[in-house]
Amino acid sequence: MIYGYIRVSSVDQNEDRQRIAMHEKDVDDKNIYMDKQSGKDFERPQYRKMIRRLKPGDLLYVLSIDRLGRNYEEIKEQWRILTKEKGIDICVIDMPLLDT
Repeated sequence: MIYGYIRVSSVDQNEDRQRIAMHEKDVDDKNIYMDKQSGKDFERPQYRKMIRRLKPGDLLYVLSIDRLGRNYEEIKEQWRILTKEKGIDICVIDMPLLDT
């Protein structure tokens, strides 16, 4: 399955740019998870819901690494969990160098 994760820092920010990028990658709307809150940690409801659905071999799109989170150490830990424990691939749309 192909999933997308969108995050904006507050409810008044617009997520359209990220949603357009997900549609360009053919991510189905039902597989796009979006949180409207700070990226200071990973205790976000939609992120947690998405994590529970991910299965080995799935692909996760994020527009940029900072949409995943803000704390470098926590991003590294989540990256490890996603790629090693969950067995998924990650595509960072605006920085393909990071793709797994």
